[in-house]
Amino acid sequence: MPMRVVAGLSLTLFATIAAALGFLAGGGGLVSLPVPGAARAPSFADVVERLNAAVVHVDVIEAEGSNPHEGIEDAPILDVPERSEGSGFIVDPAGYILTNQHLVARPARIRIRLADKRELKARVVGADESTDLALLKVEGDHLPVVPLGDSDRVRVGDWVCAIGNPLEFDHSVTVGVVSSKGRKIFNQSFDDYIQTDAAINPGNSGGPLINAAGEAIGISSAMSSEGQGIGFAIPINLAKDVLRQLRTQGRVSRGYLGIELHELDPDLSALVGVKDGKGTVVLDVVKGGPAEAAGLRRYDVITGVSGHEIRNGDDLVRRIATSTPGSSVTLSIVRDGRPLSVPAQLLERGPDTELVTGKKAPDHAAQRGDPLGLVVGELGPRARSQLAEKDKVGVVIKDVVGLDPGTDDLDPGDVIVEVNRQPTKDLAAYRRVLGTLAPGQSAWLFVYRPKPASAFLTKIEVERP
Repeated sequence: MPMRVVAGLSLTLFATIAAALGFLAGGGGLVSLPVPGAARAPSFADVVERLNAAVVHVDVIEAEGSNPHEGIEDAPILDVPERSEGSGFIVDPAGYILTNQHLVARPARIRIRLADKRELKARVVGADESTDLALLKVEGDHLPVVPLGDSDRVRVGDWVCAIGNPLEFDHSVTVGVVSSKGRKIFNQSFDDYIQTDAAINPGNSGGPLINAAGEAIGISSAMSSEGQGIGFAIPINLAKDVLRQLRTQGRVSRGYLGIELHELDPDLSALVGVKDGKGTVVLDVVKGGPAEAAGLRRYDVITGVSGHEIRNGDDLVRRIATSTPGSSVTLSIVRDGRPLSVPAQLLERGPDTELVTGKKAPDHAAQRGDPLGLVVGELGPRARSQLAEKDKVGVVIKDVVGLDPGTDDLDPGDVIVEVNRQPTKDLAAYRRVLGTLAPGQSAWLFVYRPKPASAFLTKIEVERP
């Protein structure tokens, strides 16, 4: 049963190649007896009876097959089609169906099975990898639909139910509560998952997560492969704008500003001159992008976009992403404690790239680190020349020997460009800055990682003698 696993999480796609079905015992939660005076869990019986007909089984034959004899000498070469199964739900009586993008990423054929056992051929209207959403279409009329709710109003502790087709058990219903909101799993820019303890298993992908009012407030998408009662759903409000664009143009067009961000905390707020802790810090500015053209700088704090308050980096990313490419926005920023308004014209965001953290080199315990728990050295002439073009000259980390939690973010080969906003373009400058730090003081490092190219901030406490 091939499944994509990321950090102990599995997309809830059920893929089979003539595989036998395995049965797992246990895993259910205990049902407590009612306590006098306590609130009782709502019955979803009426909701399920009303909505079941709008939940569908999605069967996909993938365009790329596999060879079961691969690696066996002199065996015949076969190309066996791979089959994937999941769920979806009808959102328009004309036959539009919402599901997960990962379920229909490489389709050669898609068939939909309705609750009354009718099977219909489906096509992909559009898909968006960034949010893992896809819109399918079948020929139909007056089909039942699942109404869409408001996921912003969902509260942790609310009762929800999931309807789907886990492990080929069609139209299974599981009930639980919202465990948390705003979880990030795969995509740091757009993920905003609802976590639930309603059982979500392989085959639930694309099915609705429904509130007690009978509205879809999420789309089941992922599950933990390491624990029970940890499932994830895409908020329906995130899907609404995506659905509109998928239906009209088959893809999602997003605004792009061209910056990297870092969240504020009390120490960083003091460093950048912000008192209330609201907003998000510009960590780096992409050369040639709209932010550079607008004059944004590292350590600017963005607190608003065209009159809308920005509380954190997620707010900013979503506000910019939902803006039309080519449109102009006004950014409210704080620069060294001074409020400013900066106009910027957005471009279109390209495909997201996945960052892969490099491996650490072996520790050299015998080598003593500096007060930050690091062993650093000068850049070579070629590297210095290349990084100068990117304004990323600094000292290179040769080893990480400290035990402060902030050092966990660092790898040999990373380049320390600044410490507490002070440039460290060579060893002499780096040592001068370290000489101003007192034991126990926090040091903010602006770090550039050449491969894959990325920049980030990390905070390290200066070691005590």
